[in-house]
Amino acid sequence: MNKYIQVVTTFEKYEEAKKVAEQLVAARLTACVQIVPNCHSVYRWQGKVESAHEIVCTMKSRLDLFPRLCEAITSMHSYEVPEIVATEIIDASPEYLNWLDRELLPQQDD
Repeated sequence: MNKYIQVVTTFEKYEEAKKVAEQLVAARLTACVQIVPNCHSVYRWQGKVESAHEIVCTMKSRLDLFPRLCEAITSMHSYEVPEIVATEIIDASPEYLNWLDRELLPQQDD
């Protein structure tokens, strides 16, 4: 059975988020990217507490695609250390999971 994931990353600028999202969907590494502007992040970076306005992207994919998705995000991202966090989708409607399977790259048999 396929394992499905949601992957979250953030960007400094909306245009970068949109460009990366479009490329990831076109490559079929993710079926959908939700782009949510106006997130305020507080974080520790290089020993100091920082804060920034960011754009949050939530992507729907499959666990077997995560290494390729992570590599693609990293190669296009402007951050030195981008947030790329995957969480497993425990359950979803069968129709939604079928849609994910149709829109993502086919799963490779090991």
